[in-house]
Amino acid sequence: MGNKSPGKKPVKRYYRKRVELFRLIDKIKLWPSRRGILHGIKTIEIIGDQAQIMTHCNKTFLITNSRNSRAARWLRNKWFKSVCGTCRVPQWKLEKYSSTFFKRQYGSDLLKAENRG
Repeated sequence: MGNKSPGKKPVKRYYRKRVELFRLIDKIKLWPSRRGILHGIKTIEIIGDQAQIMTHCNKTFLITNSRNSRAARWLRNKWFKSVCGTCRVPQWKLEKYSSTFFKRQYGSDLLKAENRG
């Protein structure tokens, strides 16, 4: 029970390419810093059109909700140099992130349950 076969590949996940940055970050729980280091997110506090992110290494970032920002592009294209050693992002989360695809016309919009039509 609970044993997974070593050759099992992670499930492919599809999200819309132009989804809002806050929804994407809230789902993925990863943040690429300007130096290219991938951090794990502990908390996200949305304040209007901005949000304050606290990582597991206790760094805080104030971000703006932009679909074509540097961070949004880096998350969609999976660009990062290394993973933060202090945040200790688990290997399963990196594998799940690497099996995520962003398509323009296919995938989840990451809408909340009350916003779905």
